[in-house]
Amino acid sequence: MNATLIAVALSLVSAGAYAAAAVAQARLAGRTEASTGVLRLLGRGAWWSAVGLNAAGALLHVAALKYGPLTLVQPLGALTLVAAVPLGARAAGRRVSRTEWRGTVLTLLGLGALLLAAGGAAPHDTLSLAEALAVGAVTMALVAVLSRPGARPGLRHAAASGLASGVASALTQTLTVATTDRSGPLLSWRLVTVALLVSAFALGGLLLSQTAYRGGLGAPLAVVTLANPVAAAAIGVALLGEHLQGGAAGLVPALVGAAAAVRGVILLSRAQDRTASAAAPRAPEERPSSRSVTAQAVGVTRATDTLPLRAEPVPGP
Repeated sequence: MNATLIAVALSLVSAGAYAAAAVAQARLAGRTEASTGVLRLLGRGAWWSAVGLNAAGALLHVAALKYGPLTLVQPLGALTLVAAVPLGARAAGRRVSRTEWRGTVLTLLGLGALLLAAGGAAPHDTLSLAEALAVGAVTMALVAVLSRPGARPGLRHAAASGLASGVASALTQTLTVATTDRSGPLLSWRLVTVALLVSAFALGGLLLSQTAYRGGLGAPLAVVTLANPVAAAAIGVALLGEHLQGGAAGLVPALVGAAAAVRGVILLSRAQDRTASAAAPRAPEERPSSRSVTAQAVGVTRATDTLPLRAEPVPGP
């Protein structure tokens, strides 16, 4: 089978696993207080089921990176949002809205255009130790800035999560290619350093996404879905020598596909935000308390006590 087809197939299954994990994390975040720490999450079965689904998606993603370049595999990660829409609707006991379907179709069309421009041979280039350390340092600085306290922490944490996950994918490709081509020792300083960076960024991305999902699933997942391939593709083009098919002409379908995918993601996030607003419980109507009712009754009684008394004539026999 063609290496590109294998990469696409593995990426599709990986996106399904990531989508199920995102829905599980969002449901867990909705039942968890904001002050809940990491140690309390470790004692919950829902957390470990989400971790298991994320691990399965990550393993499939690693296998896909063995057969396809970052510019091909990473855009397919946007299918996580497409798969999460019906899964989230089913978990919430509702139907998928028309706006959600429109967003799904646009996202799929955009991904199709990206695949036409990004298809390429199996990857061979890897990051050097200096490049891996530089990528790790820049990523840590950006994640620290995005994770600072301030307004709209959910979207910023989602961007930080997508950035960390995308960099972890790029480093994973280096680790996978370097360990399977048998051109050097398996316990070199470069591979050990890259493995530690992959573990740190993968765990950081998972924890940041759990924090981001406290505000809902739609918008944070959309930001994660966009930030992830952008970060990985930037590393692939800048440091790994990857390029789009057709040269400059291939940039046109890539830009059109990216615009359609972004529009689809925006529609999906808006639709899910509206659904969350409609499902929010309304404040109960104010009813007079028993104390106020008692006070009103006492006031009426006292008012009747102040009325003047008049003597009524007694009729004679």
